[in-house]
Amino acid sequence: MTTQYESARNGTITPEMRRVAQRESLDAEFIRDEVAAGRLVIPANHVHLAGNTKTGVRLEACGIGSALTTKINANLGTSPLVSDTAAEVCKGRWALRWGADTLMDLSTGGDLNATRLAIIADSSVPIGTVPIYSMIAGDDGQTTPVEQLTCRQILDEIARQAAQGVDFFTIHAGILREHLSLVSRRRMGIVSRGGALLAKWMVCNNRQNPMFEMFDDISAILRQYDVCYSLGDGLRPGCLADASDDAQFAELDVLGELVLRARDAGVQVMVEGPGHIPFDQIEMNVTRQRRLCHGSPFYVLGPVVTDAFPGYDHITSAIGATAAAYHGASLLCYVTPAEHLTLPTMDDVKAGCIAYKIAAHAADVARKLPGARDWDDRISDARVRLDWSGVFAEAFDSETARQRKHNTTADSQDYCAMCGRQWCAMRISNEVIKQVSDIERACK
Repeated sequence: MTTQYESARNGTITPEMRRVAQRESLDAEFIRDEVAAGRLVIPANHVHLAGNTKTGVRLEACGIGSALTTKINANLGTSPLVSDTAAEVCKGRWALRWGADTLMDLSTGGDLNATRLAIIADSSVPIGTVPIYSMIAGDDGQTTPVEQLTCRQILDEIARQAAQGVDFFTIHAGILREHLSLVSRRRMGIVSRGGALLAKWMVCNNRQNPMFEMFDDISAILRQYDVCYSLGDGLRPGCLADASDDAQFAELDVLGELVLRARDAGVQVMVEGPGHIPFDQIEMNVTRQRRLCHGSPFYVLGPVVTDAFPGYDHITSAIGATAAAYHGASLLCYVTPAEHLTLPTMDDVKAGCIAYKIAAHAADVARKLPGARDWDDRISDARVRLDWSGVFAEAFDSETARQRKHNTTADSQDYCAMCGRQWCAMRISNEVIKQVSDIERACK
């Protein structure tokens, strides 16, 4: 079987490309061209596409690329302190309810294999993982010291997860031994779990990053199942003080080289990005990534634009995400209010998804994508008519909007409590427009 990238390069429009074209209201040949150029990926493992015989759920093709609508990812997963597979499956469903386009299982506690299989079996959207977590944590809860990890174990775990149907892997192949001396200059060092684990492996074994050394072997596994690379940013900045430093950009240079190696192997590839970045550096970071990584889709965490608001990082990061998407990022990894503090609750998942849905949509409107503003215009038309039922019908979270209105005024009242009927600017404006129109007709 060929990958989406190979099919596109051969001039073939796959059913998944046609489905993406339909969902995006674009021409299928255009989608093929973008996939062939590497500017668009369709994470669609052959196993996940085939569907789960027990649940009846199968993957719905999703395109990720700068020419398409901006997508959002929601992170799930257990920890050594909190492990509940059923709860993570519910969080996945909840995230999809509130707009997530992809999900990542970042589990590090409990039965990782069972959790991963349950999430894949329940999901119709692409699923991503960071395979090194399972290499270290294990399915039995027994942690393996990272320095004891062998190359055979690395390849075996990647092959196992690919065979289970994972659609994209975060592989931290860009962090090299020679980069580690740059980390000592940082305020926060390495904040990526995968990056930190591999840094320790390199130091303890006095060897190069095994993900880099075995990159072609890993690519062969990914090509077999058409798993998409999500090249991880193991040296992403974890605070504003470390943003856009030598360590970050040294790794980015390597990621650009790996993009070409992945494509040569017939594998789809996107690249992950920062992190914590001051607002004024976002455009430069996105532009630099797109240039060095040969137009590959950019998958960003935030960026978080200030470190000073723990508990509100769904807001601090959504500000950065809007700017990143406007300048060309294709997939936004949501950040919840629990970021840097604890595992997210169901309410946190909803808050993170909605914040990022706002960011993605705002960027799509600003990018003037065809039809992106239609939703806004429909709500505006309902508001000018003082048609609350119409507003609620179009609202993304209609239940919350309706409840806030009900707290003070009934839907039948054609005004809200902010101004009341007498001071309602919309009502006065409508009356003025009608009076002006009547005068103009009378003068003709």
